[in-house]
Amino acid sequence: MISIPHKTKQFLVLLIKILIVGGAFWFIYNQLANNDKLDWQKFITLFQKNQSVGGITFVLLLSVLNRYFEILKWQNLAQHIHKISVSESTKQVLAALTAGLFTPNGVGEYAGKALFFKKSEAKKVVFLNLICNGIQMVLTVIFGIFGLLYFNSLFNVITPKTVLILFGILIAVILFLFSIKKFAIKGYSIEKLIHKINEIPKSIHQKNILLGICRYLVFSHQYYFLFLAFDVDLPYLTLIATIASVYFLASSLPTFQFLDFAVKGGVAIYFFGILGVNEWIVVFISTLMWFLNVVLPVVIGSYYVLNFKTKTVIA
Repeated sequence: MISIPHKTKQFLVLLIKILIVGGAFWFIYNQLANNDKLDWQKFITLFQKNQSVGGITFVLLLSVLNRYFEILKWQNLAQHIHKISVSESTKQVLAALTAGLFTPNGVGEYAGKALFFKKSEAKKVVFLNLICNGIQMVLTVIFGIFGLLYFNSLFNVITPKTVLILFGILIAVILFLFSIKKFAIKGYSIEKLIHKINEIPKSIHQKNILLGICRYLVFSHQYYFLFLAFDVDLPYLTLIATIASVYFLASSLPTFQFLDFAVKGGVAIYFFGILGVNEWIVVFISTLMWFLNVVLPVVIGSYYVLNFKTKTVIA
């Protein structure tokens, strides 16, 4: 095995930190400065018309709560390995978010969190992070399906027959997966996965689900209140169902964190276009959601990345 000198190792770690943080800020600037669909003049005019210190504070508070619930989720799950404080969980979540900015569906977050634990615990960390993100995806699917059904009942985007066919396919896939649960690929099977999930105490799962629901409600209602701020006057259920549908479909598409707003924005334009909402409003709100819930946490996470030291990894 090739031995890397300590000085060289320090330089490489510093270089990786600078590349991660520098790349993050470059992508953020590039997306905000070069998006021709963002009409900043319209935004400034509307902002000056409806500006409210209370309203801005409330929207920012929802962003803090959104990330705070994610931090509590990770603290809750990480205790299966060993207990960590809220501040330590904050450091791990935000640093991992920054590291995962350039990877498909935030896969880099898994490696980012694993760096804070012993090498022997890496597999457990990846598995727990899968549980952490998995419950959020399950909730997105559940709320999204109900949202789509409600939206479709109002606008008949697809026929009832097609809805039944899609549900039939979904049920068939679930039954098929459980019928082959003992089938293993490289030692991994659905049965083994279920067994590993059951090894985690029920109290941790219950808290994870509760925090996941809280985070979903905060995130979706932040979107809702931004539409109200942009003078979009639609019934509550219609707007919430549309938001749930957009997040469900957008989350099903493979993407990168730094392109998150573009993917969600594209799906949102279609759905909100049916509701008659102006395209530039949809694009702006999608961009604001991305800025508030990805860009701001990444800025803070960059501090943790730059201050990360390999010798501080939990022993």
